[in-house]
Amino acid sequence: MASLFSTTDEDKRWLVHALSRSLAAEGISDDLIDTLEEIFTDRPDGALPVRRLDGVLVRLGLPLPRRKQHIAVRPLTQEEAARITDRFRRATRQLMQVAPYRVAAYPTEELQQLLALRNEQPAPSEALSYLRRYAMEITRVLDLMGDDE
Repeated sequence: MASLFSTTDEDKRWLVHALSRSLAAEGISDDLIDTLEEIFTDRPDGALPVRRLDGVLVRLGLPLPRRKQHIAVRPLTQEEAARITDRFRRATRQLMQVAPYRVAAYPTEELQQLLALRNEQPAPSEALSYLRRYAMEITRVLDLMGDDE
């Protein structure tokens, strides 16, 4: 019996291409994915991430592994925050139209949260945390749709 799954690089590239075309057909561009990555990876949050293993190592009296220093990047400007917010709001409009047809059960809670975030007006000092929450919710909807590439 032939396997239903493949692990060859050629098949993986075809799948990534098909998924990105699927998202593009729905109006979800690579620009959105790039913006999500920008908000998740390019901005400092002031603290190093805590690993779950750290607590175990401390309880056992073992030293924590060395980590690379977190290099702070320039802070988020108001213009960048406005650009990213606008991009997320356009994505929300698209997801509201597309997501219900791409999931097995209607994503009521997720879409309500997207609408709440779309309508929120954060203070400039809270822009980064707001955009991260917004990005997390967009990612959650994309995951439900099955196209997270």
